[in-house]
Amino acid sequence: MRSVRVRILATLLVLGVVGVGGWQLLPSDGSTGRTIKVGTTDEVTSLDPAGAYDAGSWALFNNVFQSLLAFEPGSATPVPDAAESCGFVGSGLRTYRCELREGLKFPSGREMTAEDVKYSFDRVKKINSDVGPAALLDTLQSVQADGRTVTFRLSSPDATFPFKVATGAGAIVDSSKYPANSLRKDNEVDGTGPYELTSYSKGKKAVLAPNRDYKGEIKSTGRPVELDYYGDSAKLNSAWKAKKLDVAYRQLPPSVLAGLNPSDPGQRVSEADSSEIRNLYLNTRAGKPLHETKVRQAMAWLINREQLAASVYEGTVDPLYSLIPTGITGHTTSFFDAYPQPSVKKARALLAQAGVTTPVSFTYGYGLNSGSAAAEAKELKKQLEAGGLFKVTLKGYEWTDFQKSWASGKLDAYAVGWVADYPDPDTYGSPLVGSDGTMNTGYSSHEVDHLIQDSRRYADRNEAEQDFRDLQADIAHDVPVIPLWQAKDYVVTSEDVGGGQYLSDGTGVFRLWRLDWI
Repeated sequence: MRSVRVRILATLLVLGVVGVGGWQLLPSDGSTGRTIKVGTTDEVTSLDPAGAYDAGSWALFNNVFQSLLAFEPGSATPVPDAAESCGFVGSGLRTYRCELREGLKFPSGREMTAEDVKYSFDRVKKINSDVGPAALLDTLQSVQADGRTVTFRLSSPDATFPFKVATGAGAIVDSSKYPANSLRKDNEVDGTGPYELTSYSKGKKAVLAPNRDYKGEIKSTGRPVELDYYGDSAKLNSAWKAKKLDVAYRQLPPSVLAGLNPSDPGQRVSEADSSEIRNLYLNTRAGKPLHETKVRQAMAWLINREQLAASVYEGTVDPLYSLIPTGITGHTTSFFDAYPQPSVKKARALLAQAGVTTPVSFTYGYGLNSGSAAAEAKELKKQLEAGGLFKVTLKGYEWTDFQKSWASGKLDAYAVGWVADYPDPDTYGSPLVGSDGTMNTGYSSHEVDHLIQDSRRYADRNEAEQDFRDLQADIAHDVPVIPLWQAKDYVVTSEDVGGGQYLSDGTGVFRLWRLDWI
């Protein structure tokens, strides 16, 4: 996801290179058909690609659906998957054309057509779900299907469009199984990915079987997999300790992650840099307590990221001082430059200039059972209430209700993690701070929108770096969001499971097919 992609820690990379070669060459014949059980605290919002835009749902989509394009590990350039070839037509970056691969079959046996591809993109935009990925396709004007050819017409130049095609927003569904104007409601999936979903129990379990009819970028499908969903980190840890799982991922408690050691017997540990970030989003709408820019700037003066990372996360995350994380083109330290050290004095002066009565009262929403979100909320409340300048009321929500609450603009402030959709700084721009962005803060800036649109004109993405630097400076001034931290990526497997270091590269792509028995 960068020049970028994830850098596996050197010692672990050596371990992985030495160990994985043997795992692949000498699989255990007696265990090849055995199901690999993977535990996670992520949740699946919807099984319908038009109705989900979250890490848990897209992790499943990576495995059961195909997009025209996909990302190979370590690469920032999408490669053909359901497509045989794709490319821009002409030099204007406004027409993108793909040739569909032949012989792709849905679970029903029906062959995928270019019309299915058009149908899939059209319904995402038509349904336009509040918690769906339609905003990601903001430059898509129309889709045309002709034989095996799919042509996308864009409203403005967009060099990032191939990246978006490769995400869950570009998942191709069976047009005969998914309604055109509404989300599918059952627990079935009809895709052409490397796995088939054989059974699903919401919030509990997804059972996946290798799709023997798969044709695409992946060279071979993996072992049978069971995804077990746990309500919180403590439950995931209990299941791992009880040896009910073969793999634990996203997210064991910080105290457990901090104590992981690759040399511990009985398990294998992979730790990698990640492009996942977490921000505090602020509702900027008129009439809301955080509408005034100076009030939001005052909040930025009170946040102590080092304390948050150390006390709540025990050093398993890194403080983040910009909208775009470390390792991504255009990264800066704009919030450190503007607010270098927590200062009650400077925060008080800004509130006085704003003419507001202190303490400024607002409600802070967070997702229940979402890792350390509750502990994080308490720590941020403590920091923000320093000096008596703010009064913070904490309110936890079940995940689906939490999404709907921020999507409807009901929350004053809310902390949400963000996993990159694709390996480009644009994924931290339009969805997070563009007008009508996914995080729905009510923030709108003509200058920021211009920088986002201008950055998409550059086929060489390094040439867009200055636009993103300027964008981050604007965000540090306007403060519709406050960056908090950048995650590290941890995967823990039992000693008889290989490929854990390839399960995720910190970009949100969840490669279950890389897991294997040793």
